[in-house]
Amino acid sequence: MAAVSPERRERLLKVMGVTPWRLRGAGVAAVAEAPYAENDAAPDGRVPCVVVLPAGASERELELVGRALRAFGPVMGRAARLEAGDRGLGQVPVAAHYLVFGEAQARALGHELPAAVMSAAQIVLVDPPSALLADAAAKRRLWNGLRALGRSLGRG
Repeated sequence: MAAVSPERRERLLKVMGVTPWRLRGAGVAAVAEAPYAENDAAPDGRVPCVVVLPAGASERELELVGRALRAFGPVMGRAARLEAGDRGLGQVPVAAHYLVFGEAQARALGHELPAAVMSAAQIVLVDPPSALLADAAAKRRLWNGLRALGRSLGRG
C-alpha cells in the first residue's frame, strides 16, 4: 500500500468527520518558556496576559501555578511569565491582563509599567505560590482571580 501525503490524510479525515488528536509532549518548563505566536497578540500589539511570579519559587510551586493556568485554557497556559527579583522585572510586555503573585511583585510591576498601561489593564493580585501550597483560602483566591481573568478573556 502506498503512503498517503499528510495533506491528503488530513483532507480524508476531515471528509470522514474524524478529528485527529495529538499527544502534547510539553512539560511545565516548556509551557513556561513558550513564546507567543503572532496570532496571540492583540491588533494593538498587547499580549493577552502576563503572569508575574516571585523569584526563587520552588519547582513544586511553579508546577502548581502552571497547572492552575493551563486549567483555564491555552491563553492562560501560554501567558508570558516574569520573575520579580532584586533588580525588578526588567522589560515588561504591554498586556491587557496581569496576574500577580504577591504584593512585592505588584509593587515591582507598578515601578516598571507606565500609568497609562496600568490604568488600561486588568491587574489581579493573588497570594504568592508558597502560600498556595499550605493555605486552602489562598487556593480559593487564586481560583477566583483566574475565573475573573477567564471571564474577561472570553472563557466562561
